[in-house]
Amino acid sequence: MAKTRSHSHPRRARAIAALWKALAGRRLSSLWHLSRLAGPLVHRFSRREREVTEINLREVYPDRNETERRRLARESLTHSAATMLELGFAWMGDPERVEASILDVHGRELLDEARAEGRGVIVLAPHFGNWEVLNFWLSGHFPFTAMYEPPKIAELDAVTRQGRERMGASLVPTNPRGVAALLKALKRSEAIGILPDQEPDWGSGVFAPFYGRPAYTATLLPKLVARTEARVVTGVARRIPGRGFELHFLAADERVYAPDEGESATGVNACVEAAIALDPAQYQWEYKRYRKVVEEQQGHPRHREFRLY
Repeated sequence: MAKTRSHSHPRRARAIAALWKALAGRRLSSLWHLSRLAGPLVHRFSRREREVTEINLREVYPDRNETERRRLARESLTHSAATMLELGFAWMGDPERVEASILDVHGRELLDEARAEGRGVIVLAPHFGNWEVLNFWLSGHFPFTAMYEPPKIAELDAVTRQGRERMGASLVPTNPRGVAALLKALKRSEAIGILPDQEPDWGSGVFAPFYGRPAYTATLLPKLVARTEARVVTGVARRIPGRGFELHFLAADERVYAPDEGESATGVNACVEAAIALDPAQYQWEYKRYRKVVEEQQGHPRHREFRLY
């Protein structure tokens, strides 16, 4: 599991928290309008986000022309801006307003059937749409446990934790103690959440294809499945710009249940691809999903030459 190092930035933290609080009561249509203004600015002036997004899109959509990929990059960064601006809404907004913003829930029967059978549910929640709204709904409707890493700005930890826990979610650390807590929750036939597209530390994953290119993928899922009879589903909150969100729960690729870690990881990445297919612009393409390369694991002396970024 990848670790995030926190740093102290009290002034920045106060400004960010104040912004979230100020935006918490704004209408989603207003937040989307702000996102449409912010997205193109991020694309133009934030070189890192623009370049990583465009590199990833060239890799996963080689058949699309450059104009299409640039348009998709701008749309993706607009949705990423929307997610950031909506954090106050998801974490601090009136719970009834947030619940009302969820316009439809597709595939809920997958969760209900598993619990009726006495099985826990592992929700794979990729960085698509607004995953904080997904957390809000899951923790408000089911006993729900998820792993939690403190934010990079240490002073935002209390705000982030309170926002994610306010509907009853149980947050556990990204360490063996946290894994033990996830196992206990599954054995109680509860739901847990896992980020399937976050690159783990060396030793905690395997290389598996993601859009045809090897991506270092966590092996936590097969370990949890092997010790429980949990059902695996993919869950996302797809943004309906300016109006709200539709939740989608998708049956997992059957390979996620394989005992072989490589095959299971391949199934996990296939689940992420299926979620992205709902609306590719809503995926967070600015994340360096291919940062680790096979050549580095093999000790190749020139492994840096094989990196995309």
